[in-house]
Order: sequence, then structure tokens, then C-alpha cells
Amino acid sequence: MTEESWHEARLIPTSGISGSEEQERRATSALLAVLTAVREFGRAVTQPLGAPAGTVQAFIEVPFTLGDKRVYPDGLIRVSRGQRTWTALVEVKTGNNELSVEQLENYLDVARDHGFDALLTISNEIPPAAGQHPTKVDKRKLRKVALHHLPWNHILAQAVVQKEHRGVADPDQAWILGELIRYLEHPRSGALEFEDMGGSWVAVRDAVKTGTLRASDKGAAEVAARFDALLRYVSLRLGRTLGTEVVPAVTRKEVAEPALRTSALVDGLTKEGRLSGAIRIPNAVAPLNIELDLRSGCVTCLVEIDAPREGRPTTRINWLVRQLKTAPESLRVEAFAAHARGLSTASLLKEVREDPAVLVQDPKRDLRSFRIAVTTPLGPKRGRGRGGAIDSVIDAVDTFYAEVIQHLKAWTAAPPKMREVAGLPEADAALISTALSSQDGIDAVESRAAAAEEASGLLDDVNSTMPEASET
Repeated sequence: MTEESWHEARLIPTSGISGSEEQERRATSALLAVLTAVREFGRAVTQPLGAPAGTVQAFIEVPFTLGDKRVYPDGLIRVSRGQRTWTALVEVKTGNNELSVEQLENYLDVARDHGFDALLTISNEIPPAAGQHPTKVDKRKLRKVALHHLPWNHILAQAVVQKEHRGVADPDQAWILGELIRYLEHPRSGALEFEDMGGSWVAVRDAVKTGTLRASDKGAAEVAARFDALLRYVSLRLGRTLGTEVVPAVTRKEVAEPALRTSALVDGLTKEGRLSGAIRIPNAVAPLNIELDLRSGCVTCLVEIDAPREGRPTTRINWLVRQLKTAPESLRVEAFAAHARGLSTASLLKEVREDPAVLVQDPKRDLRSFRIAVTTPLGPKRGRGRGGAIDSVIDAVDTFYAEVIQHLKAWTAAPPKMREVAGLPEADAALISTALSSQDGIDAVESRAAAAEEASGLLDDVNSTMPEASET
């Protein structure tokens, strides 16, 4: 046996997982143990849920009595700081297993009876927006107990960001967190990536192409929800790479009323055959917009940036082109004129580099903004892999950010320069009728100096011709 075939010993092994129950038990135990062992990671996960910044304790398969039956939540987390204690029950699902409404409502009753603060669920289900729960439960059970949900991909992203970007003070704790990351990234862990656009994807896609999709079709709402889940997955994945929090760009009204967002997506899908959304990247020049065109089978990534507020139109275009020196020539650049609704010109970056004037329709109009976009094929398949819609969107977003957005900076005006004021000549104050002003140019200064000199000479002549006063 050669050494290359040996398997390195791991703190959290993936071998020996015999079924979904063993998979869930091992994932739960590994996660909760690392939450208690790595202080920075434990706080990163629990503090957004309402826990204090204190000592984390965790337990698995804690038994409780509910009426005449026994229930066993997968875990329990307790965070203590001073006199305050925050406690949450934990329910975990791995693989394609979904959360059960009855099970969650039982655990909410247990949490209420024992004065616990929250119920945390963890699964591969990705809700359309952060703060939403993928399972609908009786809202009356949420009056005293909070219900939180974290997708496995979110936990993996938090672990990677904490270890690789924010840092872990203790080297041993950093190694432990790295072992959790290795485990969750393994296919047998059950912490799956976003792998499916839903069972209605193919039917809705075909209906869009034939023009027969209706807003009342059940599949339209399902595809809209999966698209929002895809946006969140892409955000988590990109944030894991960048080491920062990337989130879908939604309005406050859409967060408060998710049905409005779904209705808007379904409307765009039925009328135009398109699904549109955006993700917000910290310190980026603008949100990254993503548009899926199911009729033409294309995915478009675009960003809009304000043009400089000074300079000729070609000067403003050159300002943008200089920032895109490493971008591909196939990039589409569109320029919008100020005070002209809908008036724009578009051309490929290759042509703009050769002649910036191709984007100038009217030299007398100032340019207001630019839109930079790239369009690539959208995979027709609902799943992952070659020809899959999910991978085509991921590749488009990663490439567009790397080649375009990370190089763009917003325009800022140069600070004003101080005006140099010429030195004032010394002269008799009685001979100067007006004082010099900052509005006077150098000519005025010189003329006033000459006038003062001439006046001084005349005064000397007068004094020399006057008789000297006789002594008394």
C-alpha cells in the first residue's frame, strides 16, 4: 500500500454514516460542539439570533415531556452572560429532508412551557429572504418564542468568513473550525449546496417560450420562489469568497410583505418571460443586477453607475473606459443622456475603446449614467452540472464581479483650489480711495501701484516748492 492512498485522520470523519438519522446526529453534534469550542464562531452564529455575547453551552437530543408524550429536539443551545441567559431548541435536517410543521409546533410548545427564547431550525431549505422561515407554522405559537432558520450554506459561509477573513485568535480553535468546514463541504455530510430549481422549472420555461404561462399557474409562483432562493444562495456563495456579507437587494416593503415580491416576479415572468433581482455587495459601486430571460435562454448581469458631473461627453466616457481596461471586449456599454427619458446609446466595449464618440448622440447633452452588461447562455436544466441553470448563473455572477464590478469606483469631484492673491504694494493710505479686493486682477494691482507712486511724486514736488515757515 502506498502512502498516497492513506486517508488523513479527521476530527469529524465522514466515514461510517449509514443513513439520514446518523447523518443528522453527526452534523448536529459537530456543529454544536464547534459553537462551544470556537468563541468567535459561536458569537457569529448566535448573536444575530438575539443571544448575548457570553459563554456558549450546547447539548444534543435533550428529552422533554409534552402532554402524554416525550419529544427529543436535536439539540439545545444556552448562552449565558452575567444574570442573563438565552436558550434555544435546535432542530436539524440534512440532505433533502424537509422540516415538519407538527414537529416544529411541538418544539415551540416545549420552548414556551420552559421559558426558552427561541427555536432554531437548520436544513438545506433556503427561504427567499433572510428572516423568513421555509415552514409555515401557527403564528399564535410565536407570541412568546422566536422562530429562526439557518440554511447549512449560511452556516458554512459564516465558518469560512470567520476563519479566513475575520480570524480566530487561538490557533487550535482555528484548526477545529477548519475541521468543521472540511466536514460540511464533504458530499456525505448532508449539508448540500443549492441543487434544484424545482419541479416546475421545465414546465414553466416551456410555457414561457410558447406564451401560454398564466399568473394563476401554480408553477409560476414556485419558480419565482426558487429564483429568490437562488439569489440568496449566490449571495452567500459570493460572500464566502469575498469574506463579507452579500445579501439580496430587496425593499423594506418587500421584506415586510414577501407576497409583493413574489407577485412582481410572477408578473414579469408571465408578461416578459423574465425573472429579475439584484444582490448588494459592501463597498461596491452599485448593486449587481441579475436577469434571467426564459424566452431567449439567456442570463444577463449588469450594473449601473453615475457618470462624472463635469467634462465633455467623451471625457466622461473615457473615465469609464479606463476602469474597464481588463474587461472583455464583448461587454455592452450603454450611455444615458441627462434630462432625456429613455434616450440612450449602446455599443460594445471594443468599439467604445476605439472611438468614445460612438456613445454620444447629442454633444450638447450631458451624460447622466452608464449601464454595463454582459449576456451569457442560461442552462436549460433544473439542476446542477453542465447545462444546468444554477451553474450558469453562478458562473455569470462570479465572472462579472471579477472582471467588472471590483474594478469600478464612483466618480468624485476634485477639491477646490485656493486662489492666489498678489501681494499688495506699500502706499500712503491717504492717497488710496478704495482698498484692493479679491476680485481685482493683477492689472488692477499694477495700475493702482503706479497711481500711488505718481501721487507720491506729485506730493514731493508740492512740498519742495512751498516756502519754509519762518521761525517766530
